[in-house]
Amino acid sequence: MGPPPTPYYRLDLALVHHLGFGFHARLCAPGVLALLEAVRRRGGLVLEVGCGSGLLTGELVAAGHRVLATDASPAMLELARSAVPGAEEIRVLTLPDDPLPVADAIVGISHALNYLPDAGAVHRGLQAMARALLPDGVLALDICDLEWGSIRRDLTSQGRVGEDWAIITRFSVPSPDRFVREMTTFLRHHDGTWRRDDERHDNILVDTDAIPPLLASEGLDVEVRSSFGAEQLPVGLRVLVGRRPA
Repeated sequence: MGPPPTPYYRLDLALVHHLGFGFHARLCAPGVLALLEAVRRRGGLVLEVGCGSGLLTGELVAAGHRVLATDASPAMLELARSAVPGAEEIRVLTLPDDPLPVADAIVGISHALNYLPDAGAVHRGLQAMARALLPDGVLALDICDLEWGSIRRDLTSQGRVGEDWAIITRFSVPSPDRFVREMTTFLRHHDGTWRRDDERHDNILVDTDAIPPLLASEGLDVEVRSSFGAEQLPVGLRVLVGRRPA
C-alpha cells in the first residue's frame, strides 16, 4: 500500500486562507450566532465541522459558546489552536466515516462536505450529523449546490495578493457535479524570498433539494436557504438549517 493521501489545505494554503479569506467568517457569523442563541443560553455544546484556521470558532467562543472544533487538515488545526485557545477542544475529524460526538448544535461555513468524493459520501456525512444531534438541536452549515458549477462554467482564473502572500486559482467544471480549483500560493520568507506551493481541490456538487427528505428520515426538519441570516452569499452556495424536535 502507498502512503495515505495528502490532506487538502497543507501549511502554505492554510496560512494564505487564514490571512486572506477571513471575510467569509465575519460575513456569516451574525446569522450563525442568531440561529444558535437558544443553544448558547442553555450551555449546549457546538460541534464545528471544517473549522479551518478557527475564524468562525473564535466568533463562537467570543459569544459564549462551548465549542468542539474539528477539521481534516492538520495544518488548519495547528492555526486554529493558536488563534482560539478558548475552545473546549480542537481536533482532527474526517467525514463521513469518523464517529461524531453528540452535540446540541452542528455548524460549518467552509462547505466541508463538498470535499468528499461523491454524492453518496456527502449524504452519509449529513446522516451522521443528523444522528449526532441531540433533541432540540440545531444544524447550520453551507454546501455547494449543482448551481455552483453551472454558473461558473466560463470562469477560468482569478488572483489575490496580500502583503506577504499571493494566490492564483484556475477553475474548471469537468462535469455538472464537479468543480475543480487548481491553486498556486506564494508566501514571503523572513529573508524576503518567496516560497511556492500548488494544490488541487476537487469539490463534489450536490442537488440540495434532495437533502431535506434525506434528513427527514433521520428525524430532522431541514430547510434549504440562501443565507444564514442577512448576509449575501455567492450564488450556488446554499445553507442548510435543521432542527431536531425536542
